[in-house]
Amino acid sequence: MKVNWSYIKGVVLLSVVVFLFAFSSARNGNRKVAKATIEFVEEQKPFITHATVSKLLIQNQQPLASVPKETLDLHALESALNTNAMIEKAEIYLNVNGDFSAKIKQKEPIARVLKSDSYYIDSKGGYMPLSSNFTARVPMVTGEVSKKNLTNVFAIASRIERDEFMKKNVVEIIQNKDMSINLKLRQCNFIVQFGKLEHLDKKINNLKAFFKKAIKDKSLDKYSKVNLQFENQVVCTKV
Repeated sequence: MKVNWSYIKGVVLLSVVVFLFAFSSARNGNRKVAKATIEFVEEQKPFITHATVSKLLIQNQQPLASVPKETLDLHALESALNTNAMIEKAEIYLNVNGDFSAKIKQKEPIARVLKSDSYYIDSKGGYMPLSSNFTARVPMVTGEVSKKNLTNVFAIASRIERDEFMKKNVVEIIQNKDMSINLKLRQCNFIVQFGKLEHLDKKINNLKAFFKKAIKDKSLDKYSKVNLQFENQVVCTKV
């Protein structure tokens, strides 16, 4: 019987390749994480620190550097980061060299609610705790505010954030029981009665026009109230 050496060589070669692949995979899987890198994307102040992120990444009570690659549950680690109230989004990568990388996008605060348990409202309208690492310079929110319903104050806070004049001058947002809004401006003693948030852009333009004229007339300190609740006029109350 003629021996098919080509077939035997092919089988042997395939066996060697499978063995080497299995050996390499097992060896690579048992390798420990070579280097862990934590990167904060976008230029933001560090409300959450590298140390805090590192603690969140500890798996089974072990630091990453002592964990074999094959035992890393990347999805669980990513979920642990994303459940942190200061993180908007986290992405985790592990390359073939065993280098671990976590990219962190922090939440962005746009207002700070002053209560016994003060907190920020973030750029998505959600809750964000205060940070012991950094304090954001954003408008304060006072009055009748509930963590369960931030829709109204978020609407005015986000509009202030997008407007250069408002962002520069508004220091406090006051929400009344009827959900109407009052504002306090930097270096001004009067209250701006903004009212409900209908015709928001028109009211902001009216405030800008009043402010510009009052600066020109040097009369900012002559008013105790500036009422913008009427769409087409500004009603001022003198001191």
